[in-house]
Amino acid sequence: MNNPAPGIDTDSPASPDGRSSRWQSHREERRRELIKQARRAVHALGSDASMEDIATAAGTSKSVFYRYFGDKAGLQQAVGEVVLSQMQHRMREAAQGAQTPREGLLAMVAAYLQMADTSPNVYTFVTSYSAGEPSTAEPSAMGSALGHFFDAVADMIATPMRAHLGGGRENTIGYWPKAAIGLVRNAGEQWLTTPDSPAKPDQDTMARQITAWLCVGIAPELSTGSKTTKLSANEGL
Repeated sequence: MNNPAPGIDTDSPASPDGRSSRWQSHREERRRELIKQARRAVHALGSDASMEDIATAAGTSKSVFYRYFGDKAGLQQAVGEVVLSQMQHRMREAAQGAQTPREGLLAMVAAYLQMADTSPNVYTFVTSYSAGEPSTAEPSAMGSALGHFFDAVADMIATPMRAHLGGGRENTIGYWPKAAIGLVRNAGEQWLTTPDSPAKPDQDTMARQITAWLCVGIAPELSTGSKTTKLSANEGL
């Protein structure tokens, strides 16, 4: 009996005899397994792991990953769709028991940081795109999973705030969700990449700090109307 050579994928379409649905199911299952293997490989090897590195760790050939995902950007998108969907679900679940808008924000920020910190390598892999490798994916497709994720999170954090602010204040909340996402993402990613040290806040402290920035800003004592901080008529920005 002839065995296939190591690293050669044996997937081949079934003959056209009514087994096309089974072949499609097999292909989808194979794709899910490759995504799991890629995720494990990136977690262990780092976010800059090449397609060859990932394929070797998965025990198959690079051509198999190219066959299923097109290129590294396609693999990043596929892994991202899974990882970001899980993050979105976890954030929504975390906020369900919140009693106030601020508690809901804290729960979502904490869940975001916790999941990203579970594997910074995987998080970076799915929120960045391969450099130096030609891509067959359209730029809009490459960013679709990430864009949908942050759009969904923006909607999630805006909902309790709209309820808190009440009707007639849509202009107040209008720009805030996207601005809030920018703050959460940039602060969170800087925290993820900061080496451990006594000066680095722990996960809970960072979540509470980001939530405070979202709700009251960095210096509430400088709020408009404070007698001690009003600019005089001769002062400018």
